[in-house]
This record gives sequence, structure tokens and C-alpha cells, in this order.
Amino acid sequence: MTIQEKQEKIIEEFSFLEDWMDKYEYLIELGKKLSPLREEAKTEENLIAGCQSRVWLDARIEDGKLIFNAESDALITKGIVSLLVSVFSGHTPAEILAADMGFIEQVGLKEHLSPTRANGLLAMIRQIQLYATVANTQKAE
Repeated sequence: MTIQEKQEKIIEEFSFLEDWMDKYEYLIELGKKLSPLREEAKTEENLIAGCQSRVWLDARIEDGKLIFNAESDALITKGIVSLLVSVFSGHTPAEILAADMGFIEQVGLKEHLSPTRANGLLAMIRQIQLYATVANTQKAE
């Protein structure tokens, strides 16, 4: 499944939810399904700066594709990072860098999150893009 197809699926799933309490519950459920991050990956290096809660994002390259694993100590934030991992994990750095991030606005995340959570969401996206940029640069060398 392409990044765009994954984003369209998320937009569709969110469209079935009537109000934002349902959407928050959905995010919490997504977070509960996120595989736990290995303890050795919970390092300062993997901790995302700019998030009010603690969010770790670990990345590795397998067969030219970035594989992301993440965890957070806050339920809704864990759901948000779970969404991002589900969309971008398993894709090449070039695919990630070329991806349109419009799905975040289309599901209403940006406008319905508190300012601190919205900043955290942007920090998570920047970190994913940074991993993709570094991996893409290393591949080119």
C-alpha cells in the first residue's frame, strides 16, 4: 500500500466518527495497538524534542526502506505517533520526503489538538522527515 493509500484509509476511518470525543477514543485505541518500543531504544537520541509528553521514535533501514517504531507516555500522543508510524514505516526515504501531509488537516488533527499537542505532532513529522533526509543522503553517497 502506498503512503497516499494509507492516508486515504485514515481519512475514511476518521470520517465515520461523529464527534471529536469519538476521534480521541479512536486515537487512544490506535495507541494501545502500537507495539511496545524496546527499552534500549528509549534513549535521549530517540526522544522527540518539542513534545510536551515523552515520545520516542526509533528508525532503522531494511532493504532500503525506513522502519519506524515509537512509544509515548501519553495515550492520545501515542495514538498520534501510531498513525504516523502506520503511514510512513516501510517506505523509502524518497517516498517519505515526497509525501503530502495533507491527511493531518483533512482528519482535523491540527485544528482539534491543543497547541502543545499540535506542536508535538509537527515535531514528530519533522523527525520522520529528518530520518528520511539522512537516509536519503547516506544512500546517495
